[in-house]
Amino acid sequence: MKQVVQNYKSGELAVLDVPVPGCKPGGVLVRSAYSLISTGTELMKVSEAGMSMLGKARSRPDQVAKVMQSVATNGVPATYRKVMGKLDSYTPLGYSLCGVVEQVGTGIDDVKVGDLVACAGNEHALHAELNWVPKNLYAPVPDGLAPRHAAFGTVGSIAMQGVRQGEPQLGEVALVIGLGLIGQLVVQLLTASGVRVVGVDPDPARCELAERLGAAACGDPASAAVEAAVAELTGGHGVDQVYLAAGGGSNQPVELAARLCRDRGRVVDIGKCRLDLPWNAYYEKELDVRFSRSYGPGRYDPEYELEGRDYPIGYVRWTERRNLACFLDLLARGRVDVEPLVSHVADFDDAVETYRRLKDGDLKAVAVLFRYPGQKEEAGEAQAPTVTVPAVRRGGASAPARSANRPVRLAFLGAGNYATSMLLPHLAQRDGVELSTVVTTTALSAANAQRKFGFAEATTDLDAVLGDKSIDAVFVVTRHSSHAELTRRALLAGKTVFVEKPLALTEDELAGVLAAVEESGNDRLQVGFNRRFAPLLQEARKRFGARTGPASLRYLVNAGRLGHGSWYLQQDTEGSRFAGEGGHFIDTASWLLEADPVSVYAVAPSGNEDLQVVLRYPDGSTATISYVTNGAAGFPKETLDLVADGKVLRLDDFVRASLYSDGTAGRKRWVSSRLPKARDKGQSAELAAFIKAVRTGGPMPVPLESLVATTSATLAVQAGLVGGAPVTLARAR
Repeated sequence: MKQVVQNYKSGELAVLDVPVPGCKPGGVLVRSAYSLISTGTELMKVSEAGMSMLGKARSRPDQVAKVMQSVATNGVPATYRKVMGKLDSYTPLGYSLCGVVEQVGTGIDDVKVGDLVACAGNEHALHAELNWVPKNLYAPVPDGLAPRHAAFGTVGSIAMQGVRQGEPQLGEVALVIGLGLIGQLVVQLLTASGVRVVGVDPDPARCELAERLGAAACGDPASAAVEAAVAELTGGHGVDQVYLAAGGGSNQPVELAARLCRDRGRVVDIGKCRLDLPWNAYYEKELDVRFSRSYGPGRYDPEYELEGRDYPIGYVRWTERRNLACFLDLLARGRVDVEPLVSHVADFDDAVETYRRLKDGDLKAVAVLFRYPGQKEEAGEAQAPTVTVPAVRRGGASAPARSANRPVRLAFLGAGNYATSMLLPHLAQRDGVELSTVVTTTALSAANAQRKFGFAEATTDLDAVLGDKSIDAVFVVTRHSSHAELTRRALLAGKTVFVEKPLALTEDELAGVLAAVEESGNDRLQVGFNRRFAPLLQEARKRFGARTGPASLRYLVNAGRLGHGSWYLQQDTEGSRFAGEGGHFIDTASWLLEADPVSVYAVAPSGNEDLQVVLRYPDGSTATISYVTNGAAGFPKETLDLVADGKVLRLDDFVRASLYSDGTAGRKRWVSSRLPKARDKGQSAELAAFIKAVRTGGPMPVPLESLVATTSATLAVQAGLVGGAPVTLARAR
C-alpha cells in the first residue's frame, strides 16, 4: 500500500510503498476514502523539517531539553547516534480520515466489514491507503453523511473539546482569535450553542467566510471594528470567553484576549501560539486561563487509546470517541457545515505536490482533502461541484468556398462604443476588406456607423443580412445577453463569426451554440479574446521559452468602478461584470500556460464585485486572477506575473514587459526595448489573423475547443461563488 511520509532530517516528503498493517485484536482495518490535511499542525511539521538543525532546535525547545537530559545520562556519542537515527527516518503524517472497514479484529462488535467510519489519531488515522484503528479512535458515520465531510471528524473533535473547555452558555458573546480550520469550526459550534461570535484574523477572506458561517462580525486584529463590535454586543463589558485558535510566534493574541475579555472571563488555548501572559492584565481581571488537550479525555492515555478501556459515562461524559461521534452527528443534522471550508481536493497520488504548494503558498487553503483511489458515488460521496465542458462535434465541411480575388465582405451586428473604437478603425482601412452592412436596433446608430466607417449599407433587418450569401463573415458586437443567440443563427446561416466576449452567459446558451456547429458543420468561430495577440505579450512569451515545470501566474485586474447607468450593471439580463469580461483574463492565462484549466475556485467579499479566482491546470500550474473594482484609478489596469523554472515574466498594462532569469550563465534580465506609442492589447493582430482565416479558409486563430474551455471556466466562477467550493471542469465525451 502507499503512505505519505517525511524525513525530518532532510525535509523530504514522499509517497512510499509500505506493508499493509495487520488487523490486531481490539480494532479494525480501514481503507481510506478521504483524509484531511491539517493546514496548521501538519504544515508546521513540514516547515520545521525544512529548517536547519539550529532552526529545528529553536522551534522545539522541549525536544532540546530531552536531548540535554540524554547527554547527561548516556553521554554525547550515544545521544548523537540516537538523535540522528531518529531524525534520519521516515515519520508519518495525518490524523483525520474517513474510510471503509475492510477487516474486523477480535473483540469488535459495533461495526462490520463495509461500514463507513471516521478515524482519529496521529498513529492510526494517517495519510495511507490502509490503517489499523483501535476501538476508541473510530466512530461509525451516520447514514447520509458524505465521506469527505466525515473526514473532518478529528479536527471537529479538537474544536469541540476547546468549546467544552470554555463552558459557553446561551446568550454569551465569544471572541475567536484565528480563523483557520479550527477557528472556523469553533465559530460554528459556538453559534450552534446560542453564543454570538466575533472573529479575528488578518485574512479578509477568512473573516468573510466566518461571517457566512454564523459569526456576528469579524475583522483584522488591528482593526477598530473588532473592538467596536465587541463593545456593541456586550454593552461595553467585554466578551465572556476567548478562544485562541491562532498559531505563530506573536504574543498579540493573548494581549488582545486580555483587552477584550470581561472581568473574570475565560480564555481557552486551542492552537499553538505564544503565551507570554501580561501579568497585570490577567491579574486585574482575574481571567481564567484554560487549555484544551486535543480531541478530549482519553488523549495520550494508552489504556484508553490502545487497549480500548472506556471511561464510565457517569464520571467522564465527553471522551475522545464521544466527541468524535457527537461531531459527526452535528454534521449529519446540518448543524455544522464543513463544505465551505474545503478549499481543494487532491488525488492521493499528488500528495507530495500538494504539500509543496501549501508550503510555498501557491495553494491558499483552509482545508485540503486527499481523495483515495476507488471511491464510488454509491458509498455516499458528495461530489464536488462540476461544470461540464461540452464536447465540440462537427458535421460536414466547415470552410465555405470563396474566390481568393474578391475582398472579404463583413457585416456588423451592433455598432456600440467597443465596435466603433476598437474594431472598426482597424478594419476600415485594411486592404482586401469590404464593410458591407451594419445592423443595429436603431436606425440612427446604423446611419452614424455607415457615415463614419464607410459601410455600403445600413439596416435594422437582421434576417436580410444572414440571408445574403455574398457576406463572408459576421461580427456580433451587441450586448452580452444576445451574443449566444446571434452567434447560433449566424453559424446556421453558414457565416464565419467573430463574437465579442462573452460567447455565452449560461451553460444552456453555450450548448445552443455548439448544437448549431454540429447541425450545420460550420465551426468557423472566433471570440474576441484579443490579449493573446498583443505584440508585447507575444514577444515576452517567446523570450520566456518552454517550461519544464509547473508555473504560478498572478493577474491583477484593476477594473475600477462603473459609471451610474452603465448597462454592465444590469446583471439580471447582461450577467455579472466578470461573466462579461473575465474570459479575457482566463484565456490569457491559459494561452501563457499552454493548457485549459481543470478546476476553478472563486471567492468574493460580500457587498461588491471584487473576485479572487484560482485556476488549476493539468500539470499543477495555477493562475490567480484578482478582479478588483475599488483600487486607485491611477494604478495600471492590468499587471501580470508568470513564475516558473527560475524565471519571472512581468507585464505592466501592455506598455512594458520584463523577464528575469537565473540561468547557468548567470542572472539575466530583459526589458522591452521601447514603450509603444499606444497601449496595444492585440485587437489589430487578432483581426488580421481572423481576416486571413476567412480569406484563405485556413484554421481559425484559436481552436474552438479552447474557446469553449475558456467560456466554461468563466461560467464556473459563478457556480463556485454559489457553492463556496472548487468547481471541477469535466470534459464531456
